[in-house]
Amino acid sequence: MVVGKVVLITGGAGFIGSHFTEYILRQYPDYRVRVLDALTYAGRRENLAAVENDPRYEFIHGDIRDKQTVQQAMNAVHYVVHFAAETHVDRSILDPDAFITTDVYGTFVLLETARQVGVERFVHVSTDEVYGSIEQGAFTEQSPMRPSSPYAASKASADLLAQAYHHTYGVPVLIVRPSNTFGPRQYPEKLIPFFTVRALNDQPLPLYGDGQQRRDWLYVEDLVRAIDVVLHRGQVGEAYNIAGGNERVNIEVARLILQVLGKPESLIRFVPDRPGHDRRYALDDSKLRALGWQPQAHFETALRDTVLWYAQNPQWWLPILQQQAEYRQFIQQWYATRSGD
Repeated sequence: MVVGKVVLITGGAGFIGSHFTEYILRQYPDYRVRVLDALTYAGRRENLAAVENDPRYEFIHGDIRDKQTVQQAMNAVHYVVHFAAETHVDRSILDPDAFITTDVYGTFVLLETARQVGVERFVHVSTDEVYGSIEQGAFTEQSPMRPSSPYAASKASADLLAQAYHHTYGVPVLIVRPSNTFGPRQYPEKLIPFFTVRALNDQPLPLYGDGQQRRDWLYVEDLVRAIDVVLHRGQVGEAYNIAGGNERVNIEVARLILQVLGKPESLIRFVPDRPGHDRRYALDDSKLRALGWQPQAHFETALRDTVLWYAQNPQWWLPILQQQAEYRQFIQQWYATRSGD
């Protein structure tokens, strides 16, 4: 193991970023971690409570769109792992502006700074949604990008910027494109925590369309291990798909959540589908598996553990429902838009 590496993790106070921060500090005793996070609605210092007292950990409150802040954060950094992004499809449909400025311009600021300071590796965390929908088979890293939402388009644009900075300037970029990720501490606007929190409160679970949209689910601990493998063993300039191997239709996931909580299936409500809703995502991750990684989580077990985490930690999600007016306003606005009110 190389000693003394400094890792900058953007968006490290978010769901996946906080799990990755914990993982790196646990896995590499000689590494130091610097988290840069703007602490928007989905980024919370509470997510990093487990590492707050670790002398190898440093937190910087700042925005990736701010060049001066990014230059400060990237000082003496060896590795950059870039999670910071606006990520929710529904929000991107209602307010695409924030997705373009954060996901595209923010990534540009990071890449340009990385070029100037000469980092050793820059991992850009993308998404399977850049490929769009596929009826049969699976996307490879060479598949064309056909994003269907402003969110997916913003991430595809960031992917292209990262590739261009590698080819033009030699920035040592690696790209990862994971499938739908789930686990503890995910903000309750994504399907699994959203449905879990609503079920805990005996509220209806609004399921888009016929509920037959198919997703491949990836447990967060499998994802952070995959990113670690790409960071240390991936080939610079390459992209790597990360699949969970757990394809499920959305209505099946909703039913499993209700089963874990002992709630009736009558809570499921079908609502009009959202615009541009992709039907199926599927990834071929053989390129990553050739580096020695494979998922370890069993879907039903990991889902049960995740749902029970929310059931056992209401102090984590109650403030979101009670205090964050922005979140409540978004939900109300979205349902009003979909119902035509």
